[in-house]
Amino acid sequence: MASQEALQRHYASDGIAPRILAALRAQLGDVPVTPALLAPLDHFHGRGLAATEEMAALLAPRPDEHLLDIGSGIGGPARWLAATFGCRVSGIDLTREFCQAAEALNEATGLSERVRICQGDALDLPFPADSFDKAYSQNVVMNIAVKRGFYVQALRVLRPGGLLALSNLAQGPAGQPYYPTPWSPGPDTSFLSSAAATESDLKAAGFLQIYVQDRTDRLRAFYDEQRERLKTHGPPKLGVHVLMGERIKEYQRNVARSVEEGRLLALEITARKAAA
Repeated sequence: MASQEALQRHYASDGIAPRILAALRAQLGDVPVTPALLAPLDHFHGRGLAATEEMAALLAPRPDEHLLDIGSGIGGPARWLAATFGCRVSGIDLTREFCQAAEALNEATGLSERVRICQGDALDLPFPADSFDKAYSQNVVMNIAVKRGFYVQALRVLRPGGLLALSNLAQGPAGQPYYPTPWSPGPDTSFLSSAAATESDLKAAGFLQIYVQDRTDRLRAFYDEQRERLKTHGPPKLGVHVLMGERIKEYQRNVARSVEEGRLLALEITARKAAA
């Protein structure tokens, strides 16, 4: 994985959960904290909750299933999936502060029994083989130089027949994206692949039934709609800026410009482990 120290500096900040809960109370009062109310703040990936809902459609979780979120951030998608489908979700993330915030928000939402987030490395998952029915990852592999290792680990911890679902940002034909971005301060910690390389790496790792879809149109539409909302309503009171601070505005402008100029593509991928 890219320099862990550099990524920690990029992502980390103190007091994440108290800051999020305070922002929620300031806008909504003393209401019960739910994954739905937290969604504008804790789905830290392109297109937010809408992208998580699309991921859920691919995964189709059942209440008896155990899912793995690789690169779980502060746990928003994991909590939303557990609350919506009744499944169990384990998550792993490299950033200690994200994991601490995730566990605090799990407790605040009453989901600690069904959602567990731990600190760890996606290239060395701390779980036994055949542990999970399904796994997913949203905009994580861009920080990983040798992506085949990521996919090998995902395959190892999936049960036979298990599904892996991914949303990855990929290299576009027009050159490198503009930095900084939400996932990286610069090209030294950003490793964008292509659709063809992604499929090749998944095959080499041992996955079958690999489907790679270009969903860049959805990302482009999201940023177009976001610009119109900002013009009409101004910035939202609740959003990922509560997590990342004002710097997120520059990150998002750079991603939007990179998508518009063909420097970034959005991929949706599913792959399956062989049945026993």
